[in-house]
Amino acid sequence: MNRAFPSVAKFLSIALFALSSLTSVAQANEEHAAPKADAAKGSTLYSTGDAARGITACLACHGPAGNSSISQNPKLAAQHEAYIAKQLHDFKGPNRNNAIMTAIAKAMTEEDMRNVAAYVSAQKPAPGAAHNKNTVELGKKIYRAGIAEKNVPACAGCHSPNGAGIPAQYPRLAAQHQDYTVAQLTNFRTGARNNSAQMTVIAKRMSDEEIQAVADYVAGLK
Repeated sequence: MNRAFPSVAKFLSIALFALSSLTSVAQANEEHAAPKADAAKGSTLYSTGDAARGITACLACHGPAGNSSISQNPKLAAQHEAYIAKQLHDFKGPNRNNAIMTAIAKAMTEEDMRNVAAYVSAQKPAPGAAHNKNTVELGKKIYRAGIAEKNVPACAGCHSPNGAGIPAQYPRLAAQHQDYTVAQLTNFRTGARNNSAQMTVIAKRMSDEEIQAVADYVAGLK
């Protein structure tokens, strides 16, 4: 019986060493994690830009506190922080090119992106409204139930029934400009925007009328 004790002690020693090593790795990873975003710095960059680095004030196109009044430019207020940061990063690469945003994003650091994202995500969104009563019911049906015969899933499954989305996964759509939503779904369909394989597949199955209807419906969500 006594012969088993050295083996048990050796096992416990190895286990404790492994646990200590894992703890050290975790602590090291935490120390090297990205610093917390600074919303105050994000507010300054959003509002005034940085002329020395060629960064135009976001306010010029996206409005005060992220509430754009230009239908072709997205509302950013209350959009998920991680989603905004990802889109800014994607504008730097080949999957999402835009004459204006690509140039601005390339001039921004990772810290800039996190800070701006933190700022706009905390802003209160302005309400939107559906504009076409003739298509809003079709949009509602597609958003809530999808299009079974085309294998188009319900938008609500990922973007939530009220359009709030799911943080870090799927963007907020509620109250977004209809023109902007139409443009993005169309870009997914044509391949002009190529940073979501899932949305590319879905958009390719939708007609112009269906895209317009969904865009109009989400514009009225709160």
